[in-house]
Amino acid sequence: MSDKEIKPVIKADPLYQMLRREDVDDFNANRDSLDTSELTGGDYRGRDLRRMNARGLDFSNAYFRNCDLSGIDFRETNLEGASLMDAKVSGVYFPEALSADEIQLSLDHGTRLRYHQD
Repeated sequence: MSDKEIKPVIKADPLYQMLRREDVDDFNANRDSLDTSELTGGDYRGRDLRRMNARGLDFSNAYFRNCDLSGIDFRETNLEGASLMDAKVSGVYFPEALSADEIQLSLDHGTRLRYHQD
């Protein structure tokens, strides 16, 4: 195993815990007034996160296995290194730098998302 291995973490951060409890409305109401830096590398496995306002957030290295992400707009969200294995992504907007193939690999095999470098 690499010493750079990235594993998802369960955190005590208030915003992170709102998402773990699937309290998306409370998250959306508080996201602009609380520190969002602890959302990176989080374990969101199996959560229903529909309706989440993800604009401008950093979900790099996050673990979204089996999450319902339907309808979320991630166009202005950092998803570098995130994993989407078996997530529901109907109606999701992804960042332009992510190819459809890259997204499909992550959905099917759990690979970490890699952004295109032009």
